[in-house]
Amino acid sequence: MQNLPQPILGEVTALTITTPDLEKSLAFYQKLGFKELYRADWPFPWIQITDGALLIMLRKDDTPYVALTWYVKDIDKVVADLEATGIMFAQRPKSSDMVKRYVFQSPDGLNISLVSMVEGFAQPAGPTMLRMEQSDYFNPDKYVNKACGMFGEFAHPVKDLDASLAFWEKLGFTFVSKFTAPYPWAIASDGLAIVGLHQTDSFDYPAITFFAADMKDKIEKLKAEGIEYTERGGSSSVMVETPEGQHVFLFKMGM
Repeated sequence: MQNLPQPILGEVTALTITTPDLEKSLAFYQKLGFKELYRADWPFPWIQITDGALLIMLRKDDTPYVALTWYVKDIDKVVADLEATGIMFAQRPKSSDMVKRYVFQSPDGLNISLVSMVEGFAQPAGPTMLRMEQSDYFNPDKYVNKACGMFGEFAHPVKDLDASLAFWEKLGFTFVSKFTAPYPWAIASDGLAIVGLHQTDSFDYPAITFFAADMKDKIEKLKAEGIEYTERGGSSSVMVETPEGQHVFLFKMGM
């Protein structure tokens, strides 16, 4: 298990993903090992789901959008601290907004949002891959998500790895690992979120990434439930696309 930093952006992190059909997306994610936590129609229809380690906010909207989101108690202070480092916000809340929402982007266009803390929201208690003992990586009984395995990273393609690393350091991220093969890439975390920064042209979209020792079996079970996929280096490493267009990588451990 890695020694991770204390997050400075907020208390809870989630992926915010828009969908034109909440129920269709929910049913798909349930096949991927997620369950519904909360739902509401204000300030827009949304459903919060989790697999026990990763939190996702599905938001009804016809416009495709994905963001790495933090829910923040002292949002005014966090925003001021970020502005002091040169962060510029593309979206700011109106004075009349009951829930404050700020949005900015990484150098490679990944949306990052800060939202004032919502009562009842909490970080899932189950371990991500970084919080698991490495001896448990090859023990599927230890995975909180029985359908997909261990959440490993939110993979994000970048143009310049070193420039991206400098940006994420401003956000309180520590770089857990850095590699040069098969291309320059790194794993970074602020203690809550985990991002994979990949200087590559092998994919051009952000992807939720899971790893499992028994991934081939898991993929076969998902296939039996009607989940379609594209192979990425063999039948044990595939890409799944959700109804709203989010990409999910399912990779076998050890490859």
